[in-house]
Amino acid sequence: MDRISNAGNILAGSVGAMSYPHQLIGCCLLLLLGLPLCRAGATEEQMWAAGRLMRDVCQPKFPKITPDIADGIQKGNLPDDKDAKCYINCVMEMMQTMKKGKFQMESTLKQVELLMPDSYKPSYRKGIGECKDAAAGIKNNCDAAHALLSCFRDKIEIFVFP
Repeated sequence: MDRISNAGNILAGSVGAMSYPHQLIGCCLLLLLGLPLCRAGATEEQMWAAGRLMRDVCQPKFPKITPDIADGIQKGNLPDDKDAKCYINCVMEMMQTMKKGKFQMESTLKQVELLMPDSYKPSYRKGIGECKDAAAGIKNNCDAAHALLSCFRDKIEIFVFP
């Protein structure tokens, strides 16, 4: 009986040790695992729900990013200021698109397959390929994320951002 209790404590400890963003991504993936097996992508509703979760984590970290500013970013209005750029970086890191200022192409393509409706995928695949070097050489993580999202906005026909 003690072995079972210890195993439960070890499992609980390892889950508790996960950072909140990793727990959130895990929750998003669990949400999407509920999709019917015959469907390859998410519905628009599921995509936006996952995006709201990411936005809800990042927005409080940047108090100058009001809901109106975040809504503007969502529509492609990308302010050229530090807080907006760092908010964008936060969301893109949660989406596993950026990591320490570097574009994560493979991870981004996987997220497109999991989190986007099928009708969005061709445009995103094309835009991702065209923008893969948009942040190359940019040392500041926030500036790199802003440059990459600016490219996505310009190259992807159906631009979406949480």
